[in-house]
Amino acid sequence: MAKHEESVRIQTSVLNGIEKKVLVWLAERQPGWMTSDILTGIGTFGAIVIAAGFILGGIVDINYLWLSSAGFVINWYGDSLDGTLARVRNRQRPLYGYYLDHTVDAINEVIMFVGAGLSGLVHLELALAILVIYLMLTINVSVNAHLKKEFCLTYAKMGPTEFRIIMIIVNTVLIYVTPIREVAVSMTLAGHEVTLGALDMVAGVIFCVLVLIYIVTVLKDVRDYDRLDPMPGQEKK
Repeated sequence: MAKHEESVRIQTSVLNGIEKKVLVWLAERQPGWMTSDILTGIGTFGAIVIAAGFILGGIVDINYLWLSSAGFVINWYGDSLDGTLARVRNRQRPLYGYYLDHTVDAINEVIMFVGAGLSGLVHLELALAILVIYLMLTINVSVNAHLKKEFCLTYAKMGPTEFRIIMIIVNTVLIYVTPIREVAVSMTLAGHEVTLGALDMVAGVIFCVLVLIYIVTVLKDVRDYDRLDPMPGQEKK
């Protein structure tokens, strides 16, 4: 089998330094029977808990958002620790691990965003729009990992861990601050009357930020690839 050239992991998130130390500390204390695959499964279980918490929080009782917040912690534990455990134990499987990790990540994202959309706390259309742009960013990361051998895990100093923390804070505010939870703004979009709640507004901001990040990232990547792969006869120094 041909030698696999691993991509350089680029992590510049706010919490990256602290998170790395915590993950290594946890990995060194995992029981012998714990494997990276089991941790990947725990991450997916966390995604299911997140979705269930949102749905129950919107339909049954807002306090079920605590379940969603617990799901974010579980998801972080499994999703962030699986690769670290393999590296600490020197059991890396670059091809298998890359494929499994990114395939499961996509599945987890669908579970989480669809769950949020089915909760009634945020419009399904908006949740799916965020899912689409998030997956577009994920595709861009994978393309760059293949072409530039750069695996960028963060944008604008923000990564998955920071996103999880933000959502836990949002959940807590929705549980305890009734006036914010009951915010409702009506507007007309494409001829239809639409009422936006607090979580819709948060989701709208997240969507706009992700779209901006995607546009800036793609423009930068296009310039990089134009320099790396110039038109024949027009090589740039």
